[in-house]
Amino acid sequence: MLDLHRSTRSSMLALGLFAGAMGFGRPAEAQDAATLAAARDVITKMQPDRTALLASMAAPMVPLVQQMGVREPDRAQVLVKEVILPTLTANYDALLDSQAKSYASVLSVSDLKALAAFYDTPAGRSFVAAQPRLAQAQLASTTAWMQGIAPEMQAKLGTAIKAHGWAK
Repeated sequence: MLDLHRSTRSSMLALGLFAGAMGFGRPAEAQDAATLAAARDVITKMQPDRTALLASMAAPMVPLVQQMGVREPDRAQVLVKEVILPTLTANYDALLDSQAKSYASVLSVSDLKALAAFYDTPAGRSFVAAQPRLAQAQLASTTAWMQGIAPEMQAKLGTAIKAHGWAK
């Protein structure tokens, strides 16, 4: 039977793989250069400081390196510092371009300009500054939510597996 109590990272990875397979998260081509430029402006303004953002990713990357086979935390940290962070830094503009294409494919140029104007306000800047804490809070609430419904989901999956005659 499925063990739904595994780490949330596994659930998030599975969700990400599912979304990728279904075509979610793949940016559509922008309709025109003006919309793409407005989207890039929004993406740039809504991102926290690039250096701080990438630095904040270092600690969560250590367990990923350990899962790849480098078990010693100090060695995993070295690989994050020497390989992962420089690679992320070198490719960060490509991420911004990809995100901009996604926004440009969904939002109009006037909406994008309004969002950019918002990010120039004190409330917009506060919102950007709060993003790391908000992301942590959302991850924590999603984890708690998944853990709370896991027993129900596991029981229902077991029932459905039996109903289909798939139980061993």
